[in-house]
Amino acid sequence: MVPAGLAFAAVVLVSALVVDRLVGDPHSRYHPVALLGSFIGWWGRPGQYSPNLQRAAGVLGWLLTVTLFTIPFLMVTVFTHGILYLFLAPFLLKCCFAWRSLEEHTRAVADALQEGEVAGREKVSLLVSRNTAALDREHILSAGYESMTENLTDSIISPLTFFFVFSLPGAAAYRAVNTMDAMLGYRDERERLGWCAARMDDICNFIPARITALLLLAWFICMGTSRDALRVMRRDRHNRPGFNGGIVMAAMAGGTKTRFEKPGAYVIGDGTRPLEEAGPDILRATRAATLMFAAIASSVLFLLGTMINSTGI
Repeated sequence: MVPAGLAFAAVVLVSALVVDRLVGDPHSRYHPVALLGSFIGWWGRPGQYSPNLQRAAGVLGWLLTVTLFTIPFLMVTVFTHGILYLFLAPFLLKCCFAWRSLEEHTRAVADALQEGEVAGREKVSLLVSRNTAALDREHILSAGYESMTENLTDSIISPLTFFFVFSLPGAAAYRAVNTMDAMLGYRDERERLGWCAARMDDICNFIPARITALLLLAWFICMGTSRDALRVMRRDRHNRPGFNGGIVMAAMAGGTKTRFEKPGAYVIGDGTRPLEEAGPDILRATRAATLMFAAIASSVLFLLGTMINSTGI
């Protein structure tokens, strides 16, 4: 996977998680993902192109963005070795996922609700694209915890999966793909320009979303609620538009016995527990899925690296 070996990749994965828990996401316009967003914002304005050229511009912009963002990660992978690689790689991988930040943003919504629904609506509007002006307390929490659940795949499991398979360049390429979808993949004036970004994000998340659902089911087996998780996942996974987010949200809603609802769009789960009660369980399930994936992936990488080194392959 990397010049330093598969065992090094295992160390990098675990170290990146530790870095994330210690420092989170620094708020700086020079953060790699912030620079990525600025570049997408530069070319990703539909008004710069005629309607007939927007799809082509979106494809070219997508290719250019993925390439430019991936190159520095590829250079570190190819040209650094040993201790230098082990020092740089965890920080670069950490730039491609957001675990602590995801928790902090979701908790901020719950904390803001202690001050009232107006404060809660303001905080949750930073996480979701829906109109939050008329949301009541339960729907504010639903929007926040839906964001956490969906981003368990988008912001954690997917980038780590791409690192597991393709090393740092894979994680970087995925982060570029997902960021473009987050900025351009909407059914509004950006639809033509963002068509490629949205489709490629769906493709990239197809397998990781199902890995995430399996991890949640494994956790809910430990919690004794796996039957509810599986039942709701089978019943409600298609309620949400798209073929990735719904399966994970349904597994989470079923396993925590709560309900996710976007008014006028979809309902997922039975709702036998209010989200205020189920919220801590959603947080624990998110952490458990992350740690399970990291434990499995790092163990596989380490064992494969050990086997390859011992056989001299």
